Amino acid sequence: MDGGQNNLMTLIFLVAAVLIFLKLRSVLGRRTGDEPARFERYRAERAAAEAQAAAKPDGKVVTLPRRDRDAATDVAATRESDQDRMQRMTQIAAGNSGLARGLIDIALADRKFEPAEFMRGAKAAYESIVMAFAEGNRSLLRDLLSPEVYDGFATALDQRGARKETVEQSFIGIKSAEMLDAELSGGTAQITLTFVSELSSATRNMAQEIVAGDPKRIKEVTDIWTFARDVNAATPNWRLVATRAAT
Repeated sequence: MDGGQNNLMTLIFLVAAVLIFLKLRSVLGRRTGDEPARFERYRAERAAAEAQAAAKPDGKVVTLPRRDRDAATDVAATRESDQDRMQRMTQIAAGNSGLARGLIDIALADRKFEPAEFMRGAKAAYESIVMAFAEGNRSLLRDLLSPEVYDGFATALDQRGARKETVEQSFIGIKSAEMLDAELSGGTAQITLTFVSELSSATRNMAQEIVAGDPKRIKEVTDIWTFARDVNAATPNWRLVATRAAT
């Protein structure tokens, strides 16, 4: 009798185990051998979705600011000793003692100052100013120039407007840009550069006749410009404070 009951209980447990196994199998599924491939496809689809979500309406991917990289750069600049910083500025000056002294003074007063970054910004500003003057974009010029320099540019634009003239200009590019001098005076940093650029330009009168220049001729232009900023100011922007022709 006891043996029959034990056999019956064993059978019940077996049936229950089979039912549970079948239920789990239907819910969890079976391994097919292509799990790694499916996982790689999932990763690829997810990466594509993230890239699409970060894209602009025109399809260009938006690059977000690297705050961690900026913070690391600030920390590295802070940890750099004054002696190392002075030596680095001297090397950048490449034998120009006056430039070296000025760069050292600026670099010690402003730990975030980096000559390479300044040069990139100066080149971008140069092209922007040249094109803004040709187009008569006073708003952009006002942002990039000191009040004194802006007044000179504005006067030239007024005279051009009085003659009913327009400028047709194409900026080909900057052939070279070199720092000539640097100084720190009363908390104001000034750096003078020489730019050699290539552009084509023509001035037309009200009848669209060319009165100066040639739109099909590329000419080389040399400018000597001085940029300045207050090293204690919160804004990192430099402004054009002086221009002169190359001798």
